Order: sequence, then structure tokens, then C-alpha cells
Amino acid sequence: MQFEILIAIIIFAFVSSITPGPNNIMLLASGTNYGFKKTIPHLFGILIGFSFLLLSIGSGLSQIFDLFPISKLILKISCGIYLTYLSFKIATATTFKNDIKKKSKPFTIKQAALFQWVNPKAWIMAMSAISVYAPNHEFSTILIITVAFVLINIPCQCLWTYAGERLSYILNNQYRLKIFNYIMAGLLMLTLLEILIITI
Repeated sequence: MQFEILIAIIIFAFVSSITPGPNNIMLLASGTNYGFKKTIPHLFGILIGFSFLLLSIGSGLSQIFDLFPISKLILKISCGIYLTYLSFKIATATTFKNDIKKKSKPFTIKQAALFQWVNPKAWIMAMSAISVYAPNHEFSTILIITVAFVLINIPCQCLWTYAGERLSYILNNQYRLKIFNYIMAGLLMLTLLEILIITI
């Protein structure tokens, strides 16, 4: 692989990983409500799930959309329903610290990994990366893209989670935390606009 292409992949991975999306919004909310340590499984789940999604698309999974066009609509509906559900869960999250420990829990590795398959931004990132930088689906190139995303995702996601944890010191009462959760739920719902305009 040419050095210029590698740099382009790194830049693309950074820009798409650091900008707001369902994963980063949820990490920010999780960091605020549960703290950095308890959000670590969520972080690992994203890395694992997105890596498998990227490798699967690179291996030809996206061809299903050409063979069965209805699968695009099914995916969009699934993304929309699950993002709406998550938005509701965030908006109605318990804001008392003691109740949070009893009733509410951060994402597990499995939950975060599976979420990538109904995450519209994850699909956009993966399909864009493969179509632009590995149009011939060479395994070595796909592997490089996957490793690049993993290495860049780690600090980007940690930054969002840490920012959430720091926010918890400002949102130190029930009212502020509730308003924050409403805002995060609203932002997550806004990502549904991606579903309306993308053609995956």
C-alpha cells in the first residue's frame, strides 16, 4: 500500500471516529452517568463489533443489498427502531446515583458489539472505507483499514467517555443530569436523519 493512501485512511478514520454519532453520544452519556471505568466494556464492544462489521463488508457482505434490495429497507427500519428505543432509555434514565446502581447499567461488551450492526454511522463509515480504499476487496488492505480504525477509535472514544465523566462534576444534581440526558436523547434521535438520507 502506498504511503499516501495509508495517510488518507488514517485521516478518514480519525475524522469519522472523532465526530458526533450514536457511539460517541452514548459514550458521553455513559461516562456522565456511570463513569469511565464502568464504560470500558462499552468501549471494547464498539471496537470488536465495528471491526467485525468492517471485515464482513470487506468480505462481500454489502453484496446482499444488490441481491436483495429489500434488505436495505429492513436495515434502515431496524436502525430507526433501535435508536428510538435507546433514545427513550437515555431520556428516562434514573438520575439518583443510588438508583442508577440498582436499576440502570452501562452497555456490556456484547450489547455494544451487536449495536454496531444497527448503527447507521458505523455502516456509512465501513462501506465508505471499503468502497474508497479497498474497491477490489483485497484482504491485506481490508486488514490495514480495520487496524487503522481500531488504533484511532481507541483514543477518540476514550476522549468522549472522559469528557462525559468530567461533565458529571458539573451535572451534580438531579435536575441538571436529567436535562443532560434529555439533550443526549435528542441528539441520538437526530442521528436518525442519517437513515433518511443514506443509501446503504
